[in-house]
Amino acid sequence: MENLMEIGQIVNTYGIKGFVKVVPFTDNINRFEDLKEVYVETKKGLENFEIEEVKYAKNTVLLKLKGIDDINIAEKYKNCYIKISRENAVKLPEDTYFIVDLLGIKVYTDEDIYLGNIIDVYPTGSNDIYVVKNEEGKQVLLPAIGEVIKTVDIENKKMVVHLLDGLI
Repeated sequence: MENLMEIGQIVNTYGIKGFVKVVPFTDNINRFEDLKEVYVETKKGLENFEIEEVKYAKNTVLLKLKGIDDINIAEKYKNCYIKISRENAVKLPEDTYFIVDLLGIKVYTDEDIYLGNIIDVYPTGSNDIYVVKNEEGKQVLLPAIGEVIKTVDIENKKMVVHLLDGLI
């Protein structure tokens, strides 16, 4: 498992005092208020920043990061990703997983037939959809529901599913 997790992307600056506008990758946009620091992934590597202030505007997060004090400095971080350490991640309910942990998992049927690896996850509101792709490029869309997903082993990167009629 990766120690750092992406929680958003800086898409623009905001104002002239160094705020950055972040599109969050989290279900709970308010979770930024609980953070004291973040990492920003730049072309040169990771930079650690203390969070000075958090505001919100139209489903985006406005962050004031210590040391970014004007629009010119903030502009340099446009399109960079915001990461946090796994220890600062929210605690998930049982049978719920971070997308980063699902990506790359090998998916097998309950009859031990290899379907492929999870390459993407689409949230739909009622349940997520797992996109599974095999070596030939064929994709299967699996709903993340109990009738289909039987076991998920994050440590061993393996998922077992039951294919309902019509899924393939």
